Amino acid sequence: MGLAMLLMTVSAQVNTYIVKTRTAQQKAAAAQQAAVNEAASQTTDENAPTDFISQNFKFYSLCDWKEGMKFMVMPEKYDLIVRTFSDAATGKEVSSMSLRHKIMIYRGHTVSADGHSRLNFFCQDDNKMYYFEIPNGSFDDYCYGKLGVPTLAYLGDVDIAKEKLMGKKLYTKGTIYRIDTEYDGDGYREVKMPKDLSVTVTQVGVGSRSFPVKIIVEDENGNEFYQTFALSKTNSGMRDDEFIMDSLKHTFYASFELQDAIMAVNRDFSTYIGKTIHTMQPTKMITKGDGKDRTVNVPKMTTFRVDQAQRRPGTPYVTLQLTEMESRRPYYLDVLFTHPDDLAERNVKLEDYFGYIFAMGEGAERKTTQEARAAIRQGRVIIGMSEEEVTLAMGEEPNEKVMGSNGKHDWIYYRSKGKSLFIHFGRDGRVEAYETGTTKTTTTKKTSAKKSSAKTAKQNWKNGKGTPLEN
Repeated sequence: MGLAMLLMTVSAQVNTYIVKTRTAQQKAAAAQQAAVNEAASQTTDENAPTDFISQNFKFYSLCDWKEGMKFMVMPEKYDLIVRTFSDAATGKEVSSMSLRHKIMIYRGHTVSADGHSRLNFFCQDDNKMYYFEIPNGSFDDYCYGKLGVPTLAYLGDVDIAKEKLMGKKLYTKGTIYRIDTEYDGDGYREVKMPKDLSVTVTQVGVGSRSFPVKIIVEDENGNEFYQTFALSKTNSGMRDDEFIMDSLKHTFYASFELQDAIMAVNRDFSTYIGKTIHTMQPTKMITKGDGKDRTVNVPKMTTFRVDQAQRRPGTPYVTLQLTEMESRRPYYLDVLFTHPDDLAERNVKLEDYFGYIFAMGEGAERKTTQEARAAIRQGRVIIGMSEEEVTLAMGEEPNEKVMGSNGKHDWIYYRSKGKSLFIHFGRDGRVEAYETGTTKTTTTKKTSAKKSSAKTAKQNWKNGKGTPLEN
């Protein structure tokens, strides 16, 4: 058994199409060493598309398959019951599991002596010929359907993805990804990741028949995870309208955004895309809040990544899409890349000039706990946060600061529908409590209303009636 385990592990390593995240690799390394030790104790032997996907991944219907196209046998549970291939030499059906991970090369279609249409394949792993017999009708009748050939994952997409994506930087667009739990199996568990996380493609391999391309990425902390995709949908057995709900994440753009693709669209500003910048001045920007766009005051020394830069037609302005690096929250700002003194247009001002607002590189070094970072990315305030962490979580400076006694003080953020968020800081400058309360909008009573709300909120907190942040 030890030798068998070692042989299976070595076999998986030789096949470069089978890739695994490190979690499974580490388990496999331990298992391999155990197998070697056990074996040693017993024996001394040793068209004009514009986007990245449509431009590089062409769909081939079965009618358009060319001889030489490569596939890998990736059986699913159903394939253990219904066999797909027959041995061309004997005519006998072959177990799908015995062909698992073997590479099949398409050799065209023929008609047998008894009138059945067959799709022929050469297996490069055992140098034998196999065929898939079409259940009913002719090849022409069958090839226009979505069925294709069961168990086969198209390797052409894998090879192209490996060439185009290895080492590339991507940004996560979804939240649910996977890590492997088995080295010689298909086990996995799902993990939740933040959106707009910068990652690098470390491995590309085969996934499954439905989603043939497996892309493994690594974040800046060394964590690996993956997703599987139907890039061209060749032989995936799924139509475009079936990629909804849970299957939507298996389309590339629902899970990742390619930095190079963004740069191609915004080539005039390609030197800025993906770069880190920070504010040199307190700046008003637009972000999402309460289900709508809202303008917020961003403090200076806040660090962003530039994601997109689009010209505003008919104006000298460029709209920047930015990601704040601590909270991962998106922001939008119209800027000038040409100095106002060099523009003939009126109604432009120095405060809109990119070089006045931003400097390249990171802003202030931020020391935050793991719990605070998680809350910041969710836009929440938690007990123990510093003033800087609260500003990052809220995305702006407070609308009002109220000084108290003994070094304590409050911050007030105005919210929609007449409500406000009251954050109470202790003498150590960290959050002791936070409350929501109602703010009156009558101008003459505004100050007293705020104080009254703050007093009520503090009393509620003391009485154990604290409420979570309502953003």
